[in-house]
Amino acid sequence: MAGKESPQGENARTGTQSIERVVGMLRVVASRGRRGMRIGEIAATSGLPQSTCARMLARLEIEGLVDRDVATRKYFLGPLLHELGLLARPRYRLSDLCDGALHRLADLTQDTLYLSERSGMEAVCTNRALGDFPIKAMPLDIGIRRPLGVGAGGLSMLCAMPEAEAEAIIQANGHRYEKFASFTADFLREAVAQGRAQGYAFLDSAVTPGTGAIGIAFPRENPVGAISIAAISGRLGTDRRDDMARELRREVRKIEAAMLGTAAPAVAEES
Repeated sequence: MAGKESPQGENARTGTQSIERVVGMLRVVASRGRRGMRIGEIAATSGLPQSTCARMLARLEIEGLVDRDVATRKYFLGPLLHELGLLARPRYRLSDLCDGALHRLADLTQDTLYLSERSGMEAVCTNRALGDFPIKAMPLDIGIRRPLGVGAGGLSMLCAMPEAEAEAIIQANGHRYEKFASFTADFLREAVAQGRAQGYAFLDSAVTPGTGAIGIAFPRENPVGAISIAAISGRLGTDRRDDMARELRREVRKIEAAMLGTAAPAVAEES
């Protein structure tokens, strides 16, 4: 009958929705990194009823996709994901490629360096290097994922994107930003505009009070990652921010050249 979807079409749509829910659930659990989440937090973050979350988590636990700590009642990513991850072949091994740059910058600035990689509308922390300054800014653990824009790395990726693409992501993530301190979609739009004007992203006490960070994304035409420097706010005055941004750019250009298999270009504009 015209206009009526076939049973096969309905099954395909239902199957696709089920996959989207499972992937969404895993992303929610992953958003806390190694700290885990209780079912109430998972339900609140995912927007699904707690009973639905309980059924999904029970099945995912059986399949090895999530793991539940009996003592804390927290859920974590499961062993099967680790096993599958070992077999995955990423297009770029950014964590390895950027490791030298992170440690050089950590030695130079004495602050905390992070590598963030884009994953859809989120940024995932995949590497970190610690400087020697006694008071460290450590708002992120490796494996933590947050909506693009929450953190200087993700913000710098938005700054590097075409305006229409960045705005679409801000709108789609709008409800998620409000879970992070002073973040709103309008606040983020202003931060993106400022970042584009000054050539690097900057946030101060936006997520963690007393902590600031600057970030630069790469490659410039289609950002897949970003390096950011986090420090206590008192160490991020305007002059030092500009100096740190110049050092960041130098390292980012080397990374871009390595990704292309070419020699790093001279960075005359940074002198």
